[in-house]
Amino acid sequence: MGFCGRFMTRSYGFHVMSVKGTQAPASEAPIIVVAPHSSFFDGLAGYWSKVPGLVSRIENSYIPCFGKFITYTQPVFVLRDDVSSRQQSINEIKKRVNSSDGWPQIMVFPEGTCTNRSCLITFKPGAFYPGVPVQPVVMRYLNSMDTTTWTWDGPGALKLIWLTMTQFHNFCQLEYLPVYYPNEEEKKDARLYAANVRAVMAKALGVPVVDYTYDDCRIMDKARKSKLPPCIGLIEFQKLRQKYGFTIKDVEKCMTAQFSGMADKDGLLRLPGLSRYLHLPATEPTLVHLFNLIDSNGKGAVSFREYLLGYWDIVKPIIKDEIVNIAFKQLDPDEKGKITRDDLTTVLNAIFFLSKKESDQIFDELDVNKNKIITYGKF
Repeated sequence: MGFCGRFMTRSYGFHVMSVKGTQAPASEAPIIVVAPHSSFFDGLAGYWSKVPGLVSRIENSYIPCFGKFITYTQPVFVLRDDVSSRQQSINEIKKRVNSSDGWPQIMVFPEGTCTNRSCLITFKPGAFYPGVPVQPVVMRYLNSMDTTTWTWDGPGALKLIWLTMTQFHNFCQLEYLPVYYPNEEEKKDARLYAANVRAVMAKALGVPVVDYTYDDCRIMDKARKSKLPPCIGLIEFQKLRQKYGFTIKDVEKCMTAQFSGMADKDGLLRLPGLSRYLHLPATEPTLVHLFNLIDSNGKGAVSFREYLLGYWDIVKPIIKDEIVNIAFKQLDPDEKGKITRDDLTTVLNAIFFLSKKESDQIFDELDVNKNKIITYGKF
């Protein structure tokens, strides 16, 4: 398997493969962690590392030819968007590294997605939960022309393969760093363990570390599909998730259902955009106050990250069942269990001084079934 893989690697131009350091045996380091992860060519690290078992996304098993190579390694497949699948993968890694059945080493690319090698993003903690020693391995592509970097918004795979094969030679270097032995604190905290290993690898590469993850890439993709600048999705999701407890789906919903409908083309939210989205006059004091609460820096323009935190800190806590019940009863004083167009117009005119036209616009948006009433469920 290793010979076939190395032969295939050389067939697309990697004639010179430099190896520094020494690979530790599985008894000393059951897990190999490789970074930076920047290309589908990174799989060649496995061919020069005695073909360890890979931790790979399930989609890779369907790739013609390469998928068969991956399957041969007895991999741990994972569905990245499925929490239960990620937990099963962690359990499988724990089982293998603590087994006496002679499993091969496990190779993990802990960044979980491809980057452009200018930094190391947050390492996912899955490989570090077992608390066993790991051997860090850093990869370097040494060509003067970069034909290998494969990121979500860059050239496609076929173009990169073609460009790589048109080079006379492609140079790659693997450096096996000393085995990293976790201390007791790191054994109990996989995220701390992952961060400390990342720091060692970043130092060896001479690059900085940044607290972005695969989830930030997902949010960037949502921003692009919403016709907003992708960069607004760089929110350091992992940090925010730990502090606020929201999920990636919460953030994506906030992006697509709310922010994309009110932000300007530059990806920033301003008062007119919020006014337009809520169908309230820009001079409405309550609206201005709400915007000022979200615009904590007072710059008059709110980023998606600021809006998300403002929504989670200020708006979401008050959208609770008891508050919704009170608001519905105010609009349905006769307790009919439904709100009519006239009910809504009367209340919005009395409280917010909205015209009938403005009230009608709000009613039409809430009346999704077009049956001329708003039930509590719709509300």
